[in-house]
Amino acid sequence: MTTYSLDALTQWARETLEAAGATPEMAQSTARALVDAEAVGLRSHGLARLSQYAAHLRSGRVNAKAVPFVRRAHGAAALIDADEGLAFPACDLAINEAIRLGQEFSIAFVGVTRSHHFGAAGNHLARIAASGLAGFAFTNSPAAMPAWGGRRALFGTNPIAATFPRQYDDPVTVDLSLSKVARGKLLVAARDGQEIPLGWALDAQGQPTSDPRAGLKGMMCPAGDVKGAMLALVVELLCVSLTGAAFGFEADSFFDENGNRPHIGHAFIAINPSALVSAEVYHERIETLLAAMLADEDVRIPGHRRTDLKRQAQRSGIEVSEDIAAQMSGRQA
Repeated sequence: MTTYSLDALTQWARETLEAAGATPEMAQSTARALVDAEAVGLRSHGLARLSQYAAHLRSGRVNAKAVPFVRRAHGAAALIDADEGLAFPACDLAINEAIRLGQEFSIAFVGVTRSHHFGAAGNHLARIAASGLAGFAFTNSPAAMPAWGGRRALFGTNPIAATFPRQYDDPVTVDLSLSKVARGKLLVAARDGQEIPLGWALDAQGQPTSDPRAGLKGMMCPAGDVKGAMLALVVELLCVSLTGAAFGFEADSFFDENGNRPHIGHAFIAINPSALVSAEVYHERIETLLAAMLADEDVRIPGHRRTDLKRQAQRSGIEVSEDIAAQMSGRQA
């Protein structure tokens, strides 16, 4: 393994995306998001995605010159149009709007339409928590899971995330996919020549598989079986019916270089914790629950491991795979 600073990795990712046609703004926003994911240990949403994004820019699956904009705004709600570009500039704009509207109205809903893969859901919420607001993030994605009882991929893995700020410590942040694991973990396993545990995925014939490549051609298993499938349905409707985006079954796989522009949707919610009770009551209730959780020695607060990993990465850099190190040396993705 080779270690690089966050700045070096971000520069390489930015240069790679610009070489594939992205605007400097799109390249910088995306590079920062990929390195942030790598820094918190989410390799499946980190630099492993760089070559995929670059391929989509080159093939035209992404509008390389996209400039996201506020398409509609009414009261505490707004809709961001990603202009068919990579998702991160649109998500940056959405988070800005969610914070502004959340502070003005105490609650905000900001949707994003005509977008692309938005990476690690929880990472988008860091600025919301830093502003003192509670936040939620949702996205649909290309079809990878069947409806419960179905035999074809219909819903995406449809991750959700939530963050709750604390007064004197890092926020509580929950980030999970509604498949048993994020599909990107299969991408990493396939790239590294590793098997996956049975129960993560099904092959194209609907049979359990330990081959990540077969899983990528087949379907993911929902977390919690029928409950996960129903939650995936909820996220699909939340991110599409309210934004006019494409359903998962209407979007071609992110893992294919060629295909349609996915046009998927995202949703962000920001809430002022002081809107209904005082800040003192909010923080007391949060800390009371966390203290009760931590009374059991094996319990950990969600999100804190990622925060610790990012601080360590900021100090010492990130160890990357030899594949990525080779790409860094050759300056290409």
